[in-house]
Order: sequence, then C-alpha cells, then structure tokens
Amino acid sequence: MDEFSILTEAADELGVGPERVPRVTRSAIETSPGRHVSVLTWGDSEPELVFLHGGGQNAHTWDLVALLLGRPAIAIDLPGHGHSSWRDDRDYGPVRNAHAVATVVERRAPDAAAVIGMSLGALTTVRLAAARPDLVRRAMLVDATPGSRDAYARMTDRERGAVALTRGPRTFDTLEEMVDAAVAASPRRPASAVRRGVVHNTRQLPDGRWTWRYDRSDPTLTDAGALLWDDLATLTMPTMLVRGGESAFVTDADAREAQRRLPTLRIAVVEGAGHAVQSDRPAEMASLIREFVG
Repeated sequence: MDEFSILTEAADELGVGPERVPRVTRSAIETSPGRHVSVLTWGDSEPELVFLHGGGQNAHTWDLVALLLGRPAIAIDLPGHGHSSWRDDRDYGPVRNAHAVATVVERRAPDAAAVIGMSLGALTTVRLAAARPDLVRRAMLVDATPGSRDAYARMTDRERGAVALTRGPRTFDTLEEMVDAAVAASPRRPASAVRRGVVHNTRQLPDGRWTWRYDRSDPTLTDAGALLWDDLATLTMPTMLVRGGESAFVTDADAREAQRRLPTLRIAVVEGAGHAVQSDRPAEMASLIREFVG
C-alpha cells in the first residue's frame, strides 16, 4: 500500500473532505556524509510549520493534525526513525538530533513560524531552539520536559502506554500481531488509526517476519537532562508546553520547574489525552497550534 493512499481514510475519520488532502511528498536531505534525514512535505507552498515526532514514532504521527490544520508544513523522520538513516553509535538523543534537524530546517523551512515537537521531538526542539534560535520562531513542546526521562523510569508499563513497545520484542511473525499489541497499548485511539500508524512504522524482513521501522537508542548513553534544563532557561521565543491530561510523562513538579526556568512558558493541558496528544486528541492539538502560531 502506498504510504499516502491511506490519508484519505484518515481524512474520512476526521470528517475532512478529500479535497482537504494536499499533495504530500517524501524526500531525503543529507545531513552528514553517508547519513540522510527523510522529510514529508505537506503542500506546495513555503512550509509554515515543522513537526518532530517522539521516540519510536515517525513523521506520520502528525498526519491527523496536519490534515486538520491544512497548512503547508514539513514533518521530519528523526535519525534512526522512519526512513532516516541509522547511526552506528545509536545516539538518537536531543543533542545529535538537533544538529541533523537544523540542517533540514535550514534547507526546507527556514522561515517556518513554529517548530512543534512531541516527547523526544520536544526535547530536540529545546536543544534546537537554544542552539539555533534563528530557526525557531516559536517552540511548542508536547508532553515532555528535561525531567521526563526520570519520570519514565518510575512509571509502570501501563502508564508508559505505546512507548513501552519500544523496549518490547523487535520481531513478530505477522503484521497483525504488531497491530494487536499497539491497539492494546493505545486505548484512547480508534483501532483503525492505530493500524495506520503500525503500517507506517513497520517493515517486512526477508524471512517474512515483521519488525519496527526504528532503531533503539543505546541506553548507556549519558542523559542530557541537565543540559536541556539549562537550554530551556535561555529561550527567548514564545514557548508553550502541552501536557496530556492522562499522561505521567510530565509531572507537576517538572512543570513547575519548567516554568521556574522559563517564566514566560505557557502551559496547556489537554484532557482525555495520554502522552501522544497529537494522536489521542488531534482536534484539540490542532486548535492549540492555531491559537499559539496565529
């Protein structure tokens, strides 16, 4: 199945007419010798928005929000995810990611009005905004702070939701086994939407089995949380934190610390949403983006 053909199904699910489905294309940007980052481009005009996904996801996690917004945008497959290159050192942390993302934004969306990142993408946005403020006019951070890694370590698998799958089995006998596992871990979403996400996030191996379309980061790598807390305090552009009302990834204490570090930080809570606010409550997410970006 062509990766863009099921956008019509997604549009129907949202109640958006087929005429609202723009041209979406995939391309690759070389970010360093031998490495590339894959990019989805929504529409034919200069991109107004840049979307970054979470760990274990890919650029298609933003499909529903992009369809609702109807604005030209790019959605990036972070290194080691989707169709982007994997790294030999398996370092897919925010610092490395931000360097690669900066190259993509410079070339494809240098005048974008906002960078919107979820989870790992949110932390990458913090680093990008601190290191290259010329590329980030507004920053929206979805359900992550620099303290989220510590919060994750204290959570149960039930609280982790679909994120728990990133540390589960790598291979499955059938695609449907992967769909069933993802549906069970995503109770706030229609099964049809979860299935689309799995289709985008898997590939079939030569022996007929199936595996996820992302690499696992090296768990022994040093946590960048301290650096990112410091980065957050330096941001001068309008910045907003969006929390999932049913998510444990951002604790109240971390939200207070984020606001202490950056007093101008706006915080919004989307009730009924877990960690992946863009998937659980796409209409509310799109509305917040419209309000924040203008």
